[in-house]
Amino acid sequence: MRLVLFLILNFGALALGSYLMGEGPLGSWYTNLNKAPWTPPGWVFGASWTLIMICLSLFMNKAVQVESLRNTILWIYAVQLVFNIAWNPLFFDLHWMGWALVEIIVLVFIVGAMALIAKPHLPKVTWLLTPYVVWLSIAITLNAYALQNN
Repeated sequence: MRLVLFLILNFGALALGSYLMGEGPLGSWYTNLNKAPWTPPGWVFGASWTLIMICLSLFMNKAVQVESLRNTILWIYAVQLVFNIAWNPLFFDLHWMGWALVEIIVLVFIVGAMALIAKPHLPKVTWLLTPYVVWLSIAITLNAYALQNN
């Protein structure tokens, strides 16, 4: 049941972020943006976020089972959700690429903190956060390129 709850929360956050990004990647602002040459095709974003949210849900399902970790990890998780949602409107709707870059850098540190705090309790589970950190790192480069070249 906890796993289902985290899946709903994570995919709900993705849906809310998508809703808040206005026209998003289909809008004229983004389509005319000078994007990084290594920008993946659109379907990669959906596939990546699906994998990330499944892994994050599995991680959180295990993390909240550790009583000494539960409160801390839930607070960090909640902050992570807010930052995850906030990037979309910052970048796509408001076109605040600089603030979006700062925000996503903070987000990667938040996810990293989740891993570091959980690692002593769940050394075999923290790897589930790897796709999230890798994808955020790629997103940082894409965001930075757009900021520097537009």
